Amino acid sequence: MADVAKTPAWEELIQDALGLIFRNLSLQEILTVVPRVCKSWRRAVIGPYCWQEIDIEDWSRRAEPEQIERMLQLLVRWSCGSFRRLAVYGLPNNSLLSFIADHAFSLQSLKLPRSEMSDIVVEQVAAKLSKITFLDISSCKKIGSRALKAFGNNCKSLVGLRRTMHPLEVADDVNEDDEALAIAVSMPKLRYLELAYLLLTTKGVLEILSGCKELEFLDIRGCWNVKLEEVFMKEKHAGVKVLGPDVVDSYEKSFWEECSDYSDGSMFLWEFRDDDDDDDDDDVSAWDVDEDDVDEQRSERLQVRFYGGGFNEAFAGFGWPLFP
Repeated sequence: MADVAKTPAWEELIQDALGLIFRNLSLQEILTVVPRVCKSWRRAVIGPYCWQEIDIEDWSRRAEPEQIERMLQLLVRWSCGSFRRLAVYGLPNNSLLSFIADHAFSLQSLKLPRSEMSDIVVEQVAAKLSKITFLDISSCKKIGSRALKAFGNNCKSLVGLRRTMHPLEVADDVNEDDEALAIAVSMPKLRYLELAYLLLTTKGVLEILSGCKELEFLDIRGCWNVKLEEVFMKEKHAGVKVLGPDVVDSYEKSFWEECSDYSDGSMFLWEFRDDDDDDDDDDVSAWDVDEDDVDEQRSERLQVRFYGGGFNEAFAGFGWPLFP
């Protein structure tokens, strides 16, 4: 009888296969659990195959600016510039946007809601983001029509844009039809556009409808100064689904939420510390990233501390095991 071929052990799987598997795990599991299994899995975590999609949006909502910066720099370097999708909430500064652009060789989907970026820096780096097809710059208060035009002129494949605002934040703002005009002039291939609570007028929306011939969906909820006649829309723009300006359900999901990356929805928090802090805690499990393993990427040594309880009642009781 012929010898039965042996099934390779998990640790012997090639790195790209491991990366595909690990991408189905949460950020917390990838960073704190997987590296403890074996050296092969640890190598996979610090390699590019795990980080084709970098989604730290939920985690960054609860993180400090310096933590976001260190985490993002680490994961982008591990990806070796191969990340296709990036989602982070509250990018803290312009230099981090420049860092992302410098490594965005394959980037197609970029979500940066409520981020600190300026028109001038967007104009400087937009050419490096030319492969983007989906962009979320919601609640980014320091940018305007100049940044939108820069994105549009350089990101020729852009089909989805989300530029929604919080109603309380725009209550005292002036008319933003200049942003509508920038979109109409520079983003002709848009198919999905969300502009909820942007201070637009009917004129601005008509400019968009005229300039974006391929538009399929337009969200103008909360744009109270926009008046579109139903008869006009059926005759001139029958292929466009318009949501708003009335707000039917403030919790309604985005029409094209499938464009967004996976989200682990974790309620846990990691705290970054230097290796000099060696104190231990019953509520904490730690993973040290050794420089020897990532010398090619020159990552600084980083300790990720996972709080399974004791930090805040809201984060306790999830039953995650502690690791030695």
